Order: sequence, then structure tokens, then C-alpha cells
Amino acid sequence: MANSTTLEIALNAICSVVLEKKSLSAFNFPKDYQDLSLTKSLVFGTIRFYHELNDIVTKLLKHPIEKDNLDVHCLLLLGTYQLLYSNVATHAAIFETVNVVHNINKPWAKGLVNAILREVDRQKETLQTQVHYSHPSWLVKKIKNNYPDQFEQIFTNNNTQAPMSIRVHPNYNLKDYQSELSALGIDAYQVDVAPQALVLKEAVSVFKLSNFDKGACYVQDCSAQLSAYLLNPKEGELILDACCAPGGKSTHLSELAPNSKIIALDSDEERLKRVAENIKRFGIKNIALSQGNAQVQDWWDGQLFDKILLDAPCSATGVIRRHPDIKLLRKPKDISALVELQAKILDNLWQMLKSGGTLLYATCSILKAENENQIIQFLQNHPDADEIKINIGWGIKTPVGKQQLPSHEFDGFYYAKIRKAP
Repeated sequence: MANSTTLEIALNAICSVVLEKKSLSAFNFPKDYQDLSLTKSLVFGTIRFYHELNDIVTKLLKHPIEKDNLDVHCLLLLGTYQLLYSNVATHAAIFETVNVVHNINKPWAKGLVNAILREVDRQKETLQTQVHYSHPSWLVKKIKNNYPDQFEQIFTNNNTQAPMSIRVHPNYNLKDYQSELSALGIDAYQVDVAPQALVLKEAVSVFKLSNFDKGACYVQDCSAQLSAYLLNPKEGELILDACCAPGGKSTHLSELAPNSKIIALDSDEERLKRVAENIKRFGIKNIALSQGNAQVQDWWDGQLFDKILLDAPCSATGVIRRHPDIKLLRKPKDISALVELQAKILDNLWQMLKSGGTLLYATCSILKAENENQIIQFLQNHPDADEIKINIGWGIKTPVGKQQLPSHEFDGFYYAKIRKAP
């Protein structure tokens, strides 16, 4: 059962996203709190279904709640989520949610919260049968326009919690490691297209994973694990991983070609520290960190790269199931700005690639403007660029590259592989 302290922590996290427009990843959950997993599930669930919950609550309110009391509105969303989507008993959900008004010094709201939640409970059966995509209207329109035949699949998967996937280090036999996890009570299964991947039946703390601290595995979605294989690094090559943080793809490139030289570039100093931590955990020697912006050249020493991986800044619309706050924080104007930035980075990095070299363009977006349309435009502007077809049993064919839509094993992801003419 969620007590009032659990709900108050959850409410603070929800308010930080809804009212302060901060990322969920920036919220400091109390690490040692005994009901942390329940608290997080309530937060992520409420944010995941925010648009539906907000429509329900707004309709039931006789008058909009004043600006200074919008934390009460967020509390109503949290209570409504418990009633419609959680396993919390109805009486407990209402009682404990009502009690939170005292914790936030809004005792006047007790009757309001009680009345609204009881009305939600009365209408529960009807509300649970209504179709609601629970995405902002601009994104619903854009996804429907991009994928007229698949938009329902996208919305359903975006509103479903993603599984935990790991990449097992090639020093460990995949089947043996799977057996080790099984012996620890952790069930996992393999994915054909990603040869180092295991998908866990249930998420666990990374410290429960066998030899995690010794670099046995890395938490990474199966779609993201394809980057290194598609780039196909070779020993002795000079490789750039642009926009590299937190280092999952850099370390994977190193695993496949430990005698290559990898430059891991990112603009964010704090995020580069995470890359450094991962490099240390894996005991990697062939990755050099570089801080700088991928759309300029002031960090570059002039040496041309054999291969470049560009994990481009994007809308992250393919990983909404992992980061539901994207639906509240991302705005329509962001897309055009990102498309412009991606084009600048592509143009800049292309100058750093050797003749005959390969650039792999990747995003965790499902929007065509950032993906196939971006690369079509790039190929039109660069006569020395040719597409290398991606022939793997993953994703759907697009005019250029391949697009994966969100599914159980895979985040929404796009890849395009481009060769520079010799």
C-alpha cells in the first residue's frame, strides 16, 4: 500500500515535471527509502498517462484549480492513476491520497480531492474502456501522419513499460551468462538480431547481475546494441563516436575492436564523467575522451577518421516508454531545431571522414523529419555520399536506412549507413 509519505515523494517528482518542466532523471529520489520502487512506479505511471489523467480530472473539476495550487491538481492525477492503473486497493488509494493534502499544507483541498477521486471510482468501468492515446495532440497528429498504418502500435508500446535489456561482454559466453543469471533467480532470453543481448523478464538492480562491477555486462536496449555491429569496427582503425555519452556504444565498439583507436566526443562535461566510469569498469584502454560540439571543429586535430558513429541529438520519440516525461517536455518547435542541428553535425563530421570511410547515422527517434528525410537531404547535398543498404532482420524498410518502431524487445530507432566515395 502507498502511504502518505510515498505519495508525497511521488507528488514532488510529478510536480517537478508537470509544473517545473524538469526531466524525471533530474529528480533526486531518496536512495534509501524503503518503498522506492513503488514510489517510482507511481511517478512513471502518472507521467506516462498524464494526458489521459489530465483530461479526466479537468472534466470533473467544476472550476480550474488556481495557479498557486496546481500541486493539488497533480495530486488528483496521482490518485486517479492509482484508481485506474495500479494494484493499490481503492479505499487505500483514496484515503492515503486525501491525507497528502495535510503534508503539503493544503487542508482546504481535502473535500475536493475526496469528491473527485470517488467520482473517478464511480466512473472507473467507463473510463477504463475509453480509447485515449495519452500523448500531446501535436505528437498524436505527427505520428499518425508519419505512420498511418502503425500509429496504434506506437502509442500502445509508448504507454507500456520497457523491459530491461543487457549487453553481455564477449569475454563471457552468452548462454553460460544466461545460466548464471538463472541460478540467481533472474530469467532472461536471447534476441536473434543482437548477438550479445539478453532481455530480462523482470527488471533488477544492476548489482544483482553476475560480475556487473567487473564489466560482465552493460544495460542497453537491443536496438542501441546494433550500432557497433552496423559500423563494423576493425583493428587499427581510427573511429569517432560523436555525441557518445553515457558511453554504451563507445564501449561496445571497443569490445568488437580492442586494438582500434576510438575518440569518444560529447559536449557535456558531466555526461563525459559517466563515459569515463564505464570505461574504467570495463578496463578499456583504447578510448580517448574529448569534450566538444560535434557541429564545430575546434576539438579536432585534423586526422581523418576511418569510421564515424553519429548518435545524433534527437527528439527521443522512440524511447518514450523509458522516458515518459518526453511527452510533457518536448515541444513542436524542438523538432525543427533538432533537424537543423542534425544537418549541421552531419555536414561537419562528413569533412572529417576519410575517402572510402563509413558514417553510421543513428537516432532514437521515430519522426521521419529527423531520420529518412534528413538522410535523403544529406545524400542530395553530398554527391560523394552513397547509402550502404542495411540488410538485417530488424525494423521496417524506408527510402533510406531502416526504422524500428517501438516494440517489446526494441526501442524506436533509426539507422542509415553512408559511405564516402573513394
